[in-house]
Amino acid sequence: MSDKILIMAFPPQLKMGFEGIDEIQKRTKPEISNGRANKLAPQDRAFHDWYRFVLSFPPHLVRDYLQRFELKQDSVVLDPFCGTGTTLVEAKLAGLQAIGLEGNPFPCFASSVKTDWRLDAGELSTRARKVAEKALEIFKSQGIDDNLSFSEIKNVEPQKLSPENQKLILANSISPLPLHKTLVLIECLKQFEGEPFYRHALLALGNAIVFKISNLHFGPEVGVKKPKTDVPVVSNWLMEIDKIANDLRQVAGKSFPETKVHLADARSLDMLEPNSIDAVITSPPYPNEKDYTRTTRLESVLLGFINSKEELRALKRRLVRSNTRGIYKEDDDDQWISEFPEIQRIADEIEKRRIELGKDSGFERLYPRAAKLYFGGMARHLADLRRVLRPGAQLAYVVGDQASYLRVMIRTGQILGNIAQKLGYELTGIDLFRTRLATATKEQLREEVVLLKWRG
Repeated sequence: MSDKILIMAFPPQLKMGFEGIDEIQKRTKPEISNGRANKLAPQDRAFHDWYRFVLSFPPHLVRDYLQRFELKQDSVVLDPFCGTGTTLVEAKLAGLQAIGLEGNPFPCFASSVKTDWRLDAGELSTRARKVAEKALEIFKSQGIDDNLSFSEIKNVEPQKLSPENQKLILANSISPLPLHKTLVLIECLKQFEGEPFYRHALLALGNAIVFKISNLHFGPEVGVKKPKTDVPVVSNWLMEIDKIANDLRQVAGKSFPETKVHLADARSLDMLEPNSIDAVITSPPYPNEKDYTRTTRLESVLLGFINSKEELRALKRRLVRSNTRGIYKEDDDDQWISEFPEIQRIADEIEKRRIELGKDSGFERLYPRAAKLYFGGMARHLADLRRVLRPGAQLAYVVGDQASYLRVMIRTGQILGNIAQKLGYELTGIDLFRTRLATATKEQLREEVVLLKWRG
């Protein structure tokens, strides 16, 4: 049977109950303790810590499944929602080829840099310090001492973002003086765009912006804390440079397999070769009201990865619909699950709850549709994925239960497992990764790893 016939053999409308999935959960014991869950251990900071989502799943989780899948040295691992590259880095360290897909341009860039270990550490350090010297000279001419707080800019108008770009970021996410100094440093660095050290230096600045220079905090939602009037910019950037250089020194002279990263929509895998993937380890977005693009918005705008509302809209269109701020009139992924009873029941319950509570905003009216579009998008992804999997391929999807839509419980792992079964996958287990307390309902929500196998 050809790949095209294989894909079309399963209709997009899915019909399935929940027979059998509870039994799978009962017999599947969690292998990862809450004590280790979601923690970045000190020994795991190399490469991962160059730039990382606060809520990224931890490297040890990826390692566990790479080992359990018993992959061979010529195996290829795919992460279709690669984020900041946790799976890709771990696969590379394990000596495996890896491919990542990511729809958000700055995390996609970060993943590609984090898996590029060919750069000479000495060159990175030396060239970055030349850029730093140039920036510090400009600061000095403007009366700014980057290492002293409360400097005053003299003889020049402070640099600002354009009004359009300013609207793209969270208000007060970076203070005026740190912003001015950051923009000066970016100008100095961009003179070397295209040189080997440039991409690593740019990623280092992105990480410094988020965690050292800006007013952002993550708890777990992204927000703004008390503004910093001033903060060293160049020295904080050089600290990130040194961190990257030290990690590069540890792998200098060693050989590692190739890693590819594509800016792509995980619902359409045309860039991948048929019958080429042996394993999938990934964590897609969850069905909730988190706009994942907000998490990376500041660095994306400052470093030129998002320059307009149109570009932001194009970014969101590449993502599985997991929140109402990323839904568009023409979206039709819900057709994939239009006859799936459990998802329709959840949508109906959300709508009933909305009416009972008198919730009538435009976003609240979209909650039922958001839930259906999310699972429809995941069904579309899993359907297209079959074409690129080798027989016997093993898959691990880290997903979490949600109650974001008016406290209606969504058992994401259960539903995803049933969708996969209807598309021809074998559901081999659902492991408990961790539990977390939902602030709205005070219930413990399960975060799980849905394990699948593709027989071919």
